[in-house]
Amino acid sequence: MSNRWFPPEWHEQSAVMLTWAHEHSDWAPILNQVEPVFTEISYYISSHEYVIIVACDRAHVEHIHQLLQQRGVDPAQVRFYIHRGNDTWARDHGPITVYENQTPVLLDFVFNGWGNKFAADLDNEISHALLTQDAFGDLQMHSLDFVLEGGGIETDGSGTLLTTSRCLLAHTRNPSLTVNQIEAMLSAQLGVDRFLWLDHGALAGDDTDSHIDTLARFCDQDTIAYCYCDDESDEHFSELHSMEQQLQSFRTRNNQPYRLVRLPLPAAKYDELGHRLPATYANFLIINDAVLVPTYQDPADARALQILQQCFPDREIISVDCSALIRQYGSLHCVTMQLPVGVVK
Repeated sequence: MSNRWFPPEWHEQSAVMLTWAHEHSDWAPILNQVEPVFTEISYYISSHEYVIIVACDRAHVEHIHQLLQQRGVDPAQVRFYIHRGNDTWARDHGPITVYENQTPVLLDFVFNGWGNKFAADLDNEISHALLTQDAFGDLQMHSLDFVLEGGGIETDGSGTLLTTSRCLLAHTRNPSLTVNQIEAMLSAQLGVDRFLWLDHGALAGDDTDSHIDTLARFCDQDTIAYCYCDDESDEHFSELHSMEQQLQSFRTRNNQPYRLVRLPLPAAKYDELGHRLPATYANFLIINDAVLVPTYQDPADARALQILQQCFPDREIISVDCSALIRQYGSLHCVTMQLPVGVVK
């Protein structure tokens, strides 16, 4: 049995990491639209904890600093590091933190661009680059020959891992491993001992093979908020209905049904080529004393915010317009990675 503990997102945090959008990435055509979103996210995080920002070079640092200054971000709350990445999805290339004997340990899994769909060689180096630039002090980082993205896993902090079979069992990630071997690996590294595998649920436009953080999220040990579609004509209806049925079959560690909370789907959003974009309210980020919720200039925004306030009654619910983020098929949680207390001094 591992002596490691994988903290839930609501555990106290020291910082949140962002890898800033830049002109050498797919963001280039809409950089002026997406940088304000990164700025807003940074502003709200900085009011509660440190913001770790990965920039391309010194000029990029200065540019970002000016954007944050204009927004009123306290510079003492921001720490910059330099490494040019392929893209900006820190949830999937950032380090995953566990505790061992109450000391944080950073796990650097392989990021291969969601099953080699996109170049990810530079992104895969970011966690180690932060370590060499003393972002984490004297903490240990273990590099593992196992493909795993932070967006693909959810924990309740009590040894339960919620994930999807389409993602973790994809042949483009760890093709030589069986389900039992994958569970054994994650048990040893994360300290989990219970697995809830969702076999249904997918959003149009999603490149991740059904990351759990787009579909269903723990709000506490007994509550799961999840995407729900009540429109039978919507292409998501069948998959999300099957997902709901499977969630209803899951049990807590105490063998009780979970409190299941339906999150509405925004109206269909499309890019200029007519491709549907993966807009989801499940892609929220829990930070110290608050929850940042992606919104999409949609009539369902207000209802989603109200529902999540009921899920997190003791936290401030803060909306962030992520209409620009979904243009590259991700949202708020996807561009952030929390660093629990003790990681950043």
